[in-house]
Amino acid sequence: MFKLPQLPYAKTSLAPFLGDEQMTFHYEKHHKAYIDNLNKFLETDPSLKGKSLEEIVLSSTGGVFNNSAQAWNHTFFWFNMAPAGQGAQPSSELAAAVTRDFGSLDELKAKFVDGGMKTFGSGWIWLCVDAAGKLSLVSTSNAAVPFTNNGPVPLMVADVWEHAYYVDYRNARQKFLETFWSHVNWTFVSENFASKKVRDLTKAMI
Repeated sequence: MFKLPQLPYAKTSLAPFLGDEQMTFHYEKHHKAYIDNLNKFLETDPSLKGKSLEEIVLSSTGGVFNNSAQAWNHTFFWFNMAPAGQGAQPSSELAAAVTRDFGSLDELKAKFVDGGMKTFGSGWIWLCVDAAGKLSLVSTSNAAVPFTNNGPVPLMVADVWEHAYYVDYRNARQKFLETFWSHVNWTFVSENFASKKVRDLTKAMI
């Protein structure tokens, strides 16, 4: 059985970027619902017992995939943020890759925001890396994750489902995405870049 992961900061620590009401609905309601639904599948499907969250995401379809992937995506989203001023800086290796593949950090930010704006409907905008170390931006719809079908490894993500920002930003998705950059946990992102492996989030949820 999985549980709602503990945030790596106080629930109010991302304010005013994400206020208490926004966090309550997104983290305590939406995220928890995905985990609760996944646990219901675990109770009725013996083949899921003992698998890590990542293994379930990679091997499932339909409702099991939707809920396991959303449980993973949301945990990754919370962990890739930090309170303002506490997100450190990109590692020198990551900074060099950003300059090589995007021209500059400012160019990456602009393209990331643009990619999030162009993600139609509900979904996610990801910064990813392939096995060779090349960075790319990937937009996914609904619960989809980049690393299925041998896709790239996620380094960072912003949630662009409306429930991620509508309380604080109404329909101003661009403002939400631009402000997100002041709260990136670069230590987390840099660790993902160094490992080039899909982040093991199971241990944070059991």
